Amino acid sequence: MIRTPLRPLARILSARQAGQDPDEIEAELRAQRHAEIQDRARRRAETRLKWMVVCFVVAFGTVGLRMGALASSQPAEPRAHASGAQIISQRADIVDRRGRVLATNLSTHALYAHPRDLVDPATAAAKLARIFPDLDAERLKKDLTGERKFVWIKKKLSPEQMQAVHDIGEPGLVFGPREMRLYPNGRLASHVLGGSQFGAEGVSSAEVLGMAGVEKAFDRWLRDPANGGAPLQLSIDLTAQAAMEEVLANSIKVMNAKGATGILMEVKSGEILAMASLPDFDPNDRPRPLTKGDPSDSPLFNRAVQGVYELGSTFKIFPIAQAIDEGLINANTMINASSPMKIGKYLIHDFHNYGGQLSVRDVLGKSSNVGTVRIAQMLGPERQQKFLKDLGFFEPTPVEMTEAPTGKPIVPSRWPAVTAATVSFGHGLAASPLHLASAFATIGNDGRRVRPTLIHRKVPVQGEQVLSPKAAKQARDLLRYVVTKGTARQAEVAGYEVGGKTGTADKPRPGGGYYKNRNVSTFASMYPTDDPEYVLVVTLDEPKVSAAGGGEMRTAGATAAPVAAALIQRLTPMLGLQPDGLKLPVIEPRPADAVRVSAQ
Repeated sequence: MIRTPLRPLARILSARQAGQDPDEIEAELRAQRHAEIQDRARRRAETRLKWMVVCFVVAFGTVGLRMGALASSQPAEPRAHASGAQIISQRADIVDRRGRVLATNLSTHALYAHPRDLVDPATAAAKLARIFPDLDAERLKKDLTGERKFVWIKKKLSPEQMQAVHDIGEPGLVFGPREMRLYPNGRLASHVLGGSQFGAEGVSSAEVLGMAGVEKAFDRWLRDPANGGAPLQLSIDLTAQAAMEEVLANSIKVMNAKGATGILMEVKSGEILAMASLPDFDPNDRPRPLTKGDPSDSPLFNRAVQGVYELGSTFKIFPIAQAIDEGLINANTMINASSPMKIGKYLIHDFHNYGGQLSVRDVLGKSSNVGTVRIAQMLGPERQQKFLKDLGFFEPTPVEMTEAPTGKPIVPSRWPAVTAATVSFGHGLAASPLHLASAFATIGNDGRRVRPTLIHRKVPVQGEQVLSPKAAKQARDLLRYVVTKGTARQAEVAGYEVGGKTGTADKPRPGGGYYKNRNVSTFASMYPTDDPEYVLVVTLDEPKVSAAGGGEMRTAGATAAPVAAALIQRLTPMLGLQPDGLKLPVIEPRPADAVRVSAQ
């Protein structure tokens, strides 16, 4: 700033010439300077006051707005935030049709280490190896004594293990809270549930992802916070499932079988009440998949859905029901059953030679291959293919499991006369037991297509009409005859009017041809036949029982049929259906917040 002198020379000289006192000029300029200084000071003070007013207004306004917001909000407990808080660890429960828990979450802890904070890393590694025998002691010692800053030790700890680690007393061993998936029933319904694994992980939380079964099929739904934690309700009945697995496990021992499958389904809705595949596994400790050999040797293999087999004589009801629907035959129509029958260069035999002619009723009751082929020839290959396609035998089942697409039927690429003949009695086309259960349910549902589901619905989904109700009724009467007078007499259960069909099919060799002493025995049934409520399919892999006069029996009538009878006797009263059609109420306590979702 340029300061003006108090005694400017020009004005002093002029004042002296004019006879004025120069001191007056100095006094005037001094007073003017003081006035300017005061003005500047006043302006600075005014500016400061304005800024203070603005600051006070903003501060008190902010406080007032925050107080207003807090006054209008709901009270909540403060929550601590960690770096892993972005991981969505919440996962909904899975319950059965009565609301009983099949899968839930359990709070647990993970264990990790900060090696630089360890007082004695080598001793800590040795003690940890004793607590967790599955750990590699040398590798753990190398990790803890090396240059690493962070080491995962265990992703899940039991309370006992946590206490043992705590007793080590090392400050560098740290516990991280997390949730793990728990299957409280162990092996029960293991193939249906599938199992889970950890996805994205942090020290304070971990993401739980489904890896098979309904856990994977509904993975996104189970992790969706928009569902508010409501459980996924399945059609499975836990009590029936447990009983089925127990009976099948005993049947494997008695029948010396490699494996077994059972499916119990509601006819009208297609809801699966129980579905078992043995051997099974514990989803809490899911085994590793096989990397070589036969996939069916693994306990992870779901025989009910993934097992694709030639289901033998259980298929014979389909050309017969179709021919009845087309008006070509009825139960009393006589069929030429002379054996062997020649088609081209191939001969078709019956297990027994039944002579010249059999009624349609006896063709099915005695399980005549030749008689069935004669009926299939009346239909022709094109109509035969269309009907089997309408029943669902040309595509995977739509059941809500990730394994379902892998159970695609093996359908012949060509359909000449010999293929049409062999398919009519269950050879040349391979499908899963669940395909067979769905097709039998369609016959039981007055010819209206039934699609299997694992979701408990309020209202059944109606399928298309693939068989007339009249033809379906006659087909059920024929199936009843098979149990009372035919090959499935050991499946008879007093009071339930069981109708069904046995099927014994030789297992194909990997290099072509068939084994002579290995087969798949199946019994497909529905009951009561006058108004079916349930379909039951039992399949045994390589069964054999000792015959009375020596030797072994492998036919479905001697193996699968009696197992089905045991299952019907054990399961059906649990579901409220007593002998002779007496229905008792079954209380189904469902959680109020349970959510039913449509099939994917």
